Amino acid sequence: MSSRSPHAEYGALPRPGLPAAGQRRRLPLSGARGPVTAGRLFTREALLDWRWMTAEAPRPQTFADDVLLLVSELLANACLHAGGPQELVLDATADVLRIEVADGNPNPPRPRPARSPGLPGGLGLRIVRLLADRWGAATREHGKTVWLEVNTPRAAGDLPRPVPGPGAHRR
Repeated sequence: MSSRSPHAEYGALPRPGLPAAGQRRRLPLSGARGPVTAGRLFTREALLDWRWMTAEAPRPQTFADDVLLLVSELLANACLHAGGPQELVLDATADVLRIEVADGNPNPPRPRPARSPGLPGGLGLRIVRLLADRWGAATREHGKTVWLEVNTPRAAGDLPRPVPGPGAHRR
């Protein structure tokens, strides 16, 4: 029996964790069925890959739950108020996770007036304002992008350091 890895001929396997230079991931959603579920699964996979959803961090589940809720709210708002999302973008660095949802409606999002606590709906942007560190919207040629940023647990020293890229040197 060989001690050689079965994958050795294909080169090194990717290492888990966020690369030192950060990473951007895109999920096209134009015409997709179940875009909220697809976006949550896509985001969950990224959080797992980046080790932001592991037992290694003191508060991994709180951060992950907040991020998944924020993704759900942005995508649901695009479905309800903007004809559906066109794309979800996750742009991660060691310190900040930026989430962007592009849609075809150029009108900026507007928080709804306060409603009775017992009535459903109308809470999406309130949730975004409470959980995100920053948020906003930018118009595009054919619509807008609603974005938000959250400071990562890594920024607070709660997560392992980013994985150095090829040719990077550690001190």
